[in-house]
Amino acid sequence: QDDPVEFGGGLVQVGGSLRLSCVAARRVLTIMGWYRQAPGKQRELVAEISRGGNTIIAESVRGRFTISRDDAKNTVYLQMDLLKPEDTAVYYCNIGGPDSGYWGQGTQVTVSS
Repeated sequence: QDDPVEFGGGLVQVGGSLRLSCVAARRVLTIMGWYRQAPGKQRELVAEISRGGNTIIAESVRGRFTISRDDAKNTVYLQMDLLKPEDTAVYYCNIGGPDSGYWGQGTQVTVSS
């Protein structure tokens, strides 16, 4: 089983915080990222981080979300602060880019107003 596994979703109030974790099955030598899909919408990139630490953050979450990785633990994190109702979605971890086959099962994040 090479698919990564996510942890940390849940229900939070507006303005609250959540931290998502994603553990890969083995050492990751490529990009790691988080995507999300809200009901009726396409899956979109939230943030990604290269092995060297370079990041891409979606404009809609910039300044509120932070992505980081711990290669010793094969783990990527998404710290989500100042959450808004529009952040409600299923969040998916990805290893290697959207064209790769390595996706997590998804974790629900619900922000209540």
